[in-house]
Amino acid sequence: MNIVDGRTLATEIKTEIANQVAGLHEPLCLAIVACNPNFETQKYLELKKNIASSLGIQITTNILSAEATTETVIEAVLKAAADCSGVIVQLPLPHHIDTAEVLLAIPKDSDVDAFSYQGEEATILPPVVGAIDYISKRYKLDWKDKQVVIFGAGRLVGKPVLFYAQSKGAKVLVVEAKTNKDDIYKATKEADIIVLGVGQQNLLLPEMIKEGVVVFDAGASEDGGVLVGDAHKDVSNKASIFTPVPGGIGPLTIAILFNNLLKLQSRQ
Repeated sequence: MNIVDGRTLATEIKTEIANQVAGLHEPLCLAIVACNPNFETQKYLELKKNIASSLGIQITTNILSAEATTETVIEAVLKAAADCSGVIVQLPLPHHIDTAEVLLAIPKDSDVDAFSYQGEEATILPPVVGAIDYISKRYKLDWKDKQVVIFGAGRLVGKPVLFYAQSKGAKVLVVEAKTNKDDIYKATKEADIIVLGVGQQNLLLPEMIKEGVVVFDAGASEDGGVLVGDAHKDVSNKASIFTPVPGGIGPLTIAILFNNLLKLQSRQ
């Protein structure tokens, strides 16, 4: 069993980023636009701020109220893109806001989250995909012809990981809340790789998986003020590679995000 130490892997990336930032002639700036952030979002915002400070990166945040409209969020995004090298729209946004329209408004050369990614060869990957790719290379994980089950089809995890897995030659099934429970159990029992990104505690249980499965847990939810993933803690006992929450994909994702910012500024 390999429990991935995302913090150590992230430190490798951040050390290189800090060295490059120190050599820049202009300060590196990241803008974050959020709207009525929930508990998990606030945790990630604080983490990003702290890491940015440690790397010598300037960060600006525009926290909009729950009453904000799609138009005001887009206006904030465009202003942020004009002021900084990269822009993050922190998801989720409130239901009344057209998230797709907001994300389309992010200029491509400012999009550190790489929302336009569809599985093509790229130097800038969506942060979760970048983290999974980094771990896969470190542990020599070959995705070709593997049975992959992805929980959730969200913009940050499910959809980009689907494109990534397909580009690597994997056989992929995406399961959502409407998927029949028996079908889910059958799929997970046969899966070689499982990716979680729903934000529902204990979504994946030990009895649902086979020995030696690879589990990438990118889910996040609150349990008594503590951040937890989608996988039951005992899943790690059966997995050959397992990313815990916290301390797995999360820290690595943020390091990849800042690395994307550095790449975007070099292009600009």
